[in-house]
Amino acid sequence: MHIDHDLKLDYRDVLIKPKRSTLYSRSEVNLVRSFKFRHSSLTWSGVPIMAANMSTVGTISMALALNEEKMLTCMHKHHSVADFKLLAQQISNYPNSVIISVGITQKDFDFLLQFVDALSNIQFICIDVANGYMQQLLNFVAKVRKQFPEKIIIAGNVVSSEMTEALILAGADIIKVGIGSGAACTTRLVTGVGMPQLSAVIECADAAHGLGGHIIADGGCTYPGDIVKAFGGGADFVMLGSMLAGHDESGGEIVEKSGQKFVSFYGMSSHKANEQFAGGLKEYRAAEGREVMLPYKGPVQNTVQQITGGLRSACTYIGAANIKELPKRTTFVRVNNQFNESLQEHTIGSI
Repeated sequence: MHIDHDLKLDYRDVLIKPKRSTLYSRSEVNLVRSFKFRHSSLTWSGVPIMAANMSTVGTISMALALNEEKMLTCMHKHHSVADFKLLAQQISNYPNSVIISVGITQKDFDFLLQFVDALSNIQFICIDVANGYMQQLLNFVAKVRKQFPEKIIIAGNVVSSEMTEALILAGADIIKVGIGSGAACTTRLVTGVGMPQLSAVIECADAAHGLGGHIIADGGCTYPGDIVKAFGGGADFVMLGSMLAGHDESGGEIVEKSGQKFVSFYGMSSHKANEQFAGGLKEYRAAEGREVMLPYKGPVQNTVQQITGGLRSACTYIGAANIKELPKRTTFVRVNNQFNESLQEHTIGSI
Protein backbone atom coordinates (compact mmCIF):
# COMPACT_ATOMS: atom_id res chain seq x y z
CA MET A 1 0.00 0.00 0.00
CA HIS A 2 1.24 3.48 -0.93
CA ILE A 3 -0.15 6.93 -0.21
CA ASP A 4 0.66 9.83 -2.52
CA HIS A 5 0.59 12.91 -0.27
CA ASP A 6 1.01 15.43 -3.10
CA LEU A 7 -1.96 17.76 -3.56
CA LYS A 8 -4.27 16.82 -6.45
CA LEU A 9 -6.75 19.34 -7.88
CA ASP A 10 -10.04 19.43 -9.76
CA TYR A 11 -11.31 22.34 -11.85
CA ARG A 12 -13.43 23.62 -8.95
CA ASP A 13 -10.35 23.92 -6.72
CA VAL A 14 -8.70 26.73 -8.71
CA LEU A 15 -9.23 30.01 -10.53
CA ILE A 16 -6.95 31.65 -13.10
CA LYS A 17 -5.20 34.81 -11.97
CA PRO A 18 -5.67 37.75 -14.40
CA LYS A 19 -2.64 39.40 -15.99
CA ARG A 20 -1.97 42.62 -17.86
CA SER A 21 -3.05 42.27 -21.48
CA THR A 22 -2.48 44.18 -24.69
CA LEU A 23 -5.57 42.65 -26.30
CA TYR A 24 -8.18 45.31 -27.03
CA SER A 25 -11.16 43.07 -27.78
CA ARG A 26 -12.36 39.47 -27.48
CA SER A 27 -12.63 39.47 -31.27
CA GLU A 28 -8.84 39.55 -31.48
CA VAL A 29 -8.54 36.08 -29.95
CA ASN A 30 -7.99 33.24 -32.43
CA LEU A 31 -9.60 29.97 -31.28
CA VAL A 32 -8.39 27.94 -34.27
CA ARG A 33 -5.30 25.88 -33.59
CA SER A 34 -3.16 23.79 -35.98
CA PHE A 35 -1.61 20.45 -35.00
CA LYS A 36 1.08 18.10 -36.24
CA PHE A 37 1.35 14.59 -34.83
CA ARG A 38 4.08 12.23 -33.66
CA HIS A 39 3.17 9.22 -35.79
CA SER A 40 0.85 10.50 -38.53
CA SER A 41 1.96 12.90 -41.25
CA LEU A 42 -1.58 14.33 -41.36
CA THR A 43 -2.28 17.76 -39.91
CA TRP A 44 -5.44 19.24 -38.38
CA SER A 45 -6.70 22.79 -37.87
CA GLY A 46 -9.82 23.86 -36.02
CA VAL A 47 -11.24 24.78 -32.64
CA PRO A 48 -9.90 21.95 -30.41
CA ILE A 49 -13.18 21.10 -28.68
CA MET A 50 -14.99 17.83 -29.34
CA ALA A 51 -18.23 16.06 -28.49
CA ALA A 52 -17.82 12.89 -26.44
CA ASN A 53 -18.46 9.49 -27.99
CA MET A 54 -21.64 8.94 -25.99
CA SER A 55 -24.92 7.85 -27.56
CA THR A 56 -26.67 11.01 -26.29
CA VAL A 57 -23.86 13.32 -27.47
CA GLY A 58 -21.78 11.90 -30.35
CA THR A 59 -24.57 11.82 -32.94
CA ILE A 60 -24.85 12.59 -36.63
CA SER A 61 -26.83 15.74 -35.86
CA MET A 62 -24.14 16.88 -33.41
CA ALA A 63 -21.44 16.27 -36.03
CA LEU A 64 -23.33 18.41 -38.53
CA ALA A 65 -23.70 21.23 -36.00
CA LEU A 66 -20.14 21.20 -34.64
CA ASN A 67 -18.68 20.99 -38.13
CA GLU A 68 -20.07 24.48 -38.68
CA GLU A 69 -18.09 25.63 -35.63
CA LYS A 70 -14.84 23.95 -36.85
CA MET A 71 -15.09 21.54 -33.90
CA LEU A 72 -14.83 17.74 -33.74
CA THR A 73 -17.37 15.05 -32.95
CA CYS A 74 -16.24 11.71 -31.58
CA MET A 75 -19.02 9.45 -32.83
CA HIS A 76 -20.31 6.82 -30.43
CA LYS A 77 -19.32 3.21 -31.06
CA HIS A 78 -22.74 2.01 -32.17
CA HIS A 79 -22.93 3.84 -35.50
CA SER A 80 -22.80 1.71 -38.63
CA VAL A 81 -20.71 2.20 -41.76
CA ALA A 82 -23.94 3.29 -43.46
CA ASP A 83 -24.35 6.06 -40.88
CA PHE A 84 -20.90 7.38 -41.67
CA LYS A 85 -21.55 7.21 -45.41
CA LEU A 86 -24.68 9.30 -44.88
CA LEU A 87 -22.66 11.77 -42.84
CA ALA A 88 -19.96 11.94 -45.51
CA GLN A 89 -22.61 13.01 -48.03
CA GLN A 90 -23.69 15.87 -45.77
CA ILE A 91 -20.27 17.11 -44.61
CA SER A 92 -17.79 17.65 -47.42
CA ASN A 93 -14.87 17.98 -45.02
CA TYR A 94 -15.99 15.19 -42.68
CA PRO A 95 -12.47 13.67 -42.46
CA ASN A 96 -11.46 16.79 -40.51
CA SER A 97 -14.42 16.89 -38.14
CA VAL A 98 -15.51 13.31 -37.43
CA ILE A 99 -13.82 10.65 -35.29
CA ILE A 100 -14.66 6.94 -35.41
CA SER A 101 -14.68 5.10 -32.05
CA VAL A 102 -13.85 1.43 -31.47
CA GLY A 103 -13.06 -0.88 -28.58
CA ILE A 104 -10.21 -3.38 -28.39
CA THR A 105 -11.76 -6.71 -29.45
CA GLN A 106 -11.18 -8.61 -32.67
CA LYS A 107 -14.74 -7.64 -33.64
CA ASP A 108 -13.73 -3.97 -33.27
CA PHE A 109 -10.66 -4.51 -35.46
CA ASP A 110 -12.74 -6.24 -38.13
CA PHE A 111 -15.22 -3.36 -38.07
CA LEU A 112 -12.34 -0.90 -38.43
CA LEU A 113 -11.04 -2.75 -41.49
CA GLN A 114 -14.52 -2.68 -43.02
CA PHE A 115 -14.97 0.96 -42.15
CA VAL A 116 -11.69 2.21 -43.59
CA ASP A 117 -12.25 0.12 -46.72
CA ALA A 118 -15.57 1.92 -47.23
CA LEU A 119 -14.41 5.40 -46.14
CA SER A 120 -10.66 5.45 -46.63
CA ASN A 121 -10.20 9.20 -46.16
CA ILE A 122 -11.34 9.22 -42.52
CA GLN A 123 -8.47 10.68 -40.49
CA PHE A 124 -9.21 10.02 -36.81
CA ILE A 125 -9.52 6.68 -35.01
CA CYS A 126 -10.40 6.71 -31.29
CA ILE A 127 -9.52 3.49 -29.44
CA ASP A 128 -11.64 3.89 -26.36
CA VAL A 129 -11.91 1.81 -23.19
CA ALA A 130 -12.88 2.90 -19.69
CA ASN A 131 -9.74 1.32 -18.20
CA GLY A 132 -6.74 2.43 -20.26
CA TYR A 133 -4.31 0.50 -18.07
CA MET A 134 -4.86 -2.87 -19.73
CA GLN A 135 -2.04 -4.44 -21.72
CA GLN A 136 -4.64 -5.30 -24.36
CA LEU A 137 -5.04 -1.59 -25.11
CA LEU A 138 -1.31 -1.17 -25.75
CA ASN A 139 -1.33 -4.23 -28.00
CA PHE A 140 -4.39 -2.99 -29.90
CA VAL A 141 -2.90 0.49 -30.41
CA ALA A 142 0.26 -1.06 -31.86
CA LYS A 143 -1.86 -3.31 -34.10
CA VAL A 144 -3.94 -0.40 -35.43
CA ARG A 145 -0.85 1.74 -35.96
CA LYS A 146 0.77 -1.03 -38.03
CA GLN A 147 -2.40 -1.49 -40.10
CA PHE A 148 -3.06 2.25 -40.56
CA PRO A 149 0.29 4.07 -40.34
CA GLU A 150 -1.14 7.39 -41.57
CA LYS A 151 -4.21 7.68 -39.35
CA ILE A 152 -4.38 10.00 -36.32
CA ILE A 153 -4.87 7.57 -33.43
CA ILE A 154 -6.50 8.57 -30.14
CA ALA A 155 -6.28 6.17 -27.17
CA GLY A 156 -7.47 6.16 -23.56
CA ASN A 157 -8.60 6.69 -20.91
CA VAL A 158 -5.71 7.20 -18.48
CA VAL A 159 -4.77 9.68 -15.76
CA SER A 160 -1.03 9.24 -15.22
CA SER A 161 2.25 9.98 -16.97
CA GLU A 162 3.58 6.43 -17.29
CA MET A 163 0.58 5.11 -19.25
CA THR A 164 0.40 8.28 -21.33
CA GLU A 165 3.99 7.68 -22.40
CA ALA A 166 3.42 3.96 -22.99
CA LEU A 167 0.43 4.56 -25.27
CA ILE A 168 2.29 7.20 -27.29
CA LEU A 169 5.28 4.88 -27.73
CA ALA A 170 2.87 2.11 -28.78
CA GLY A 171 1.57 4.28 -31.62
CA ALA A 172 -1.04 6.73 -30.31
CA ASP A 173 -0.89 10.40 -31.32
CA ILE A 174 -3.40 11.72 -28.79
CA ILE A 175 -4.16 10.38 -25.31
CA LYS A 176 -7.60 10.71 -23.75
CA VAL A 177 -7.28 11.74 -20.10
CA GLY A 178 -9.95 11.26 -17.43
CA ILE A 179 -11.24 8.45 -15.21
CA GLY A 180 -14.41 8.98 -13.22
CA SER A 181 -14.61 12.71 -13.90
CA GLY A 182 -17.67 12.74 -16.16
CA ALA A 183 -21.05 13.91 -14.88
CA ALA A 184 -22.73 10.62 -15.82
CA CYS A 185 -19.85 8.44 -14.56
CA THR A 186 -19.92 6.68 -11.19
CA THR A 187 -16.58 4.85 -11.46
CA ARG A 188 -15.10 6.71 -8.49
CA LEU A 189 -18.08 5.75 -6.31
CA VAL A 190 -18.31 2.13 -7.48
CA THR A 191 -14.59 1.28 -7.66
CA GLY A 192 -12.82 3.95 -5.59
CA VAL A 193 -10.51 4.55 -8.57
CA GLY A 194 -9.81 7.90 -10.22
CA MET A 195 -7.78 11.08 -10.17
CA PRO A 196 -8.80 14.75 -9.80
CA GLN A 197 -9.09 15.94 -13.39
CA LEU A 198 -6.98 19.10 -13.45
CA SER A 199 -3.99 17.34 -11.87
CA ALA A 200 -4.44 14.43 -14.29
CA VAL A 201 -4.45 16.86 -17.23
CA ILE A 202 -1.31 18.65 -16.01
CA GLU A 203 0.59 15.41 -15.42
CA CYS A 204 -0.42 13.70 -18.66
CA ALA A 205 0.10 16.82 -20.78
CA ASP A 206 3.65 17.16 -19.51
CA ALA A 207 4.37 13.51 -20.32
CA ALA A 208 2.75 13.64 -23.76
CA HIS A 209 4.36 16.87 -24.87
CA GLY A 210 7.78 15.52 -23.95
CA LEU A 211 7.29 12.79 -26.57
CA GLY A 212 5.65 14.95 -29.23
CA GLY A 213 2.17 13.69 -28.35
CA HIS A 214 -1.05 15.45 -27.38
CA ILE A 215 -3.85 14.93 -24.86
CA ILE A 216 -7.61 15.33 -24.66
CA ALA A 217 -9.07 16.46 -21.32
CA ASP A 218 -12.12 14.19 -21.18
CA GLY A 219 -14.76 14.86 -18.53
CA GLY A 220 -15.27 17.13 -15.57
CA CYS A 221 -16.23 20.34 -17.38
CA THR A 222 -19.40 21.85 -15.95
CA TYR A 223 -18.99 25.46 -17.05
CA PRO A 224 -17.13 27.21 -19.91
CA GLY A 225 -14.53 28.30 -17.35
CA ASP A 226 -13.61 24.65 -16.75
CA ILE A 227 -12.72 24.32 -20.42
CA VAL A 228 -10.42 27.32 -20.05
CA LYS A 229 -8.80 25.69 -17.02
CA ALA A 230 -8.25 22.47 -18.99
CA PHE A 231 -6.47 24.36 -21.74
CA GLY A 232 -4.56 26.34 -19.12
CA GLY A 233 -3.43 23.06 -17.58
CA GLY A 234 -1.92 21.93 -20.87
CA ALA A 235 -4.74 20.09 -22.63
CA ASP A 236 -4.53 20.21 -26.41
CA PHE A 237 -8.18 19.23 -26.91
CA VAL A 238 -11.19 19.22 -24.57
CA MET A 239 -13.94 16.60 -24.85
CA LEU A 240 -17.44 17.46 -23.60
CA GLY A 241 -20.30 15.19 -22.61
CA SER A 242 -22.93 16.69 -20.31
CA MET A 243 -22.31 20.25 -21.54
CA LEU A 244 -23.33 19.19 -25.06
CA ALA A 245 -26.12 16.84 -23.93
CA GLY A 246 -29.75 17.88 -23.67
CA HIS A 247 -29.83 19.74 -27.00
CA ASP A 248 -31.80 19.21 -30.19
CA GLU A 249 -28.74 17.55 -31.72
CA SER A 250 -27.94 15.27 -28.76
CA GLY A 251 -30.23 12.40 -29.58
CA GLY A 252 -31.65 11.75 -26.10
CA GLU A 253 -35.33 11.09 -25.46
CA ILE A 254 -37.30 14.28 -24.71
CA VAL A 255 -39.93 13.97 -21.97
CA GLU A 256 -42.19 16.56 -20.39
CA LYS A 257 -42.78 16.84 -16.64
CA SER A 258 -44.90 19.53 -15.00
CA GLY A 259 -44.75 21.61 -18.16
CA GLN A 260 -40.95 21.49 -18.43
CA LYS A 261 -39.00 19.51 -21.02
CA PHE A 262 -36.15 17.18 -20.08
CA VAL A 263 -33.74 15.06 -22.12
CA SER A 264 -32.28 11.70 -21.11
CA PHE A 265 -28.49 11.59 -20.69
CA TYR A 266 -26.61 8.52 -19.51
CA GLY A 267 -23.10 7.18 -19.11
CA MET A 268 -21.90 4.47 -21.47
CA SER A 269 -21.32 2.07 -18.53
CA SER A 270 -24.74 2.69 -17.00
CA HIS A 271 -27.58 0.17 -16.71
CA LYS A 272 -29.37 2.07 -19.49
CA ALA A 273 -26.43 1.79 -21.92
CA ASN A 274 -25.85 -1.88 -21.11
CA GLU A 275 -29.50 -2.67 -21.71
CA GLN A 276 -29.56 -0.74 -24.97
CA PHE A 277 -26.29 -1.92 -26.51
CA ALA A 278 -25.09 -5.05 -24.69
CA GLY A 279 -28.26 -7.00 -23.98
CA GLY A 280 -28.15 -6.14 -20.29
CA LEU A 281 -25.53 -5.90 -17.56
CA LYS A 282 -23.29 -8.99 -17.41
CA GLU A 283 -23.24 -10.81 -14.06
CA TYR A 284 -19.51 -10.15 -13.57
CA ARG A 285 -19.87 -6.39 -14.05
CA ALA A 286 -21.18 -3.45 -12.04
CA ALA A 287 -22.79 -0.40 -13.60
CA GLU A 288 -20.32 2.50 -13.52
CA GLY A 289 -22.61 5.17 -14.92
CA ARG A 290 -25.98 6.73 -14.28
CA GLU A 291 -28.94 8.11 -16.22
CA VAL A 292 -30.07 11.66 -15.51
CA MET A 293 -32.75 13.90 -16.96
CA LEU A 294 -31.28 17.20 -18.10
CA PRO A 295 -33.39 20.30 -18.75
CA TYR A 296 -33.94 20.65 -22.49
CA LYS A 297 -31.47 23.25 -23.82
CA GLY A 298 -32.61 23.86 -27.41
CA PRO A 299 -30.08 24.22 -30.26
CA VAL A 300 -26.48 23.38 -29.36
CA GLN A 301 -25.27 26.57 -31.03
CA ASN A 302 -26.44 28.51 -27.95
CA THR A 303 -24.11 26.51 -25.71
CA VAL A 304 -21.27 26.65 -28.23
CA GLN A 305 -21.51 30.45 -28.20
CA GLN A 306 -21.22 30.47 -24.41
CA ILE A 307 -18.16 28.22 -24.63
CA THR A 308 -16.34 30.17 -27.33
CA GLY A 309 -17.32 33.47 -25.75
CA GLY A 310 -15.95 32.31 -22.39
CA LEU A 311 -12.71 31.18 -24.02
CA ARG A 312 -12.24 34.50 -25.78
CA SER A 313 -12.98 36.46 -22.64
CA ALA A 314 -10.56 34.37 -20.57
CA CYS A 315 -7.81 34.94 -23.11
CA THR A 316 -8.28 38.70 -22.86
CA TYR A 317 -8.09 38.51 -19.05
CA ILE A 318 -4.63 36.92 -19.19
CA GLY A 319 -3.25 38.29 -22.45
CA ALA A 320 -3.35 35.10 -24.53
CA ALA A 321 -3.87 35.80 -28.23
CA ASN A 322 -4.84 32.18 -28.91
CA ILE A 323 -5.50 28.84 -27.20
CA LYS A 324 -1.92 27.65 -27.60
CA GLU A 325 -0.73 30.57 -25.47
CA LEU A 326 -3.13 29.78 -22.60
CA PRO A 327 -0.80 27.47 -20.62
CA LYS A 328 2.07 29.97 -20.85
CA ARG A 329 -0.15 32.76 -19.51
CA THR A 330 -1.99 30.71 -16.86
CA THR A 331 -1.32 31.02 -13.14
CA PHE A 332 -3.71 28.91 -11.07
CA VAL A 333 -4.67 30.06 -7.59
CA ARG A 334 -6.21 27.62 -5.13
CA VAL A 335 -9.63 28.61 -3.79
CA ASN A 336 -12.26 27.24 -1.45
CA ASN A 337 -15.05 28.95 -3.39
CA GLN A 338 -15.16 30.05 -7.01
CA PHE A 339 -18.74 31.32 -7.34
CA ASN A 340 -21.15 33.35 -5.22
CA GLU A 341 -24.18 31.06 -5.01
CA SER A 342 -26.37 33.29 -2.82
CA LEU A 343 -28.85 33.94 -5.67
CA GLN A 344 -28.52 30.52 -7.35
CA GLU A 345 -32.11 29.44 -6.59
CA HIS A 346 -33.43 32.60 -8.26
CA THR A 347 -31.38 32.22 -11.46
CA ILE A 348 -33.33 32.20 -14.73
CA GLY A 349 -31.84 29.91 -17.39
CA SER A 350 -28.31 28.53 -17.19
CA ILE A 351 -24.76 29.57 -17.91
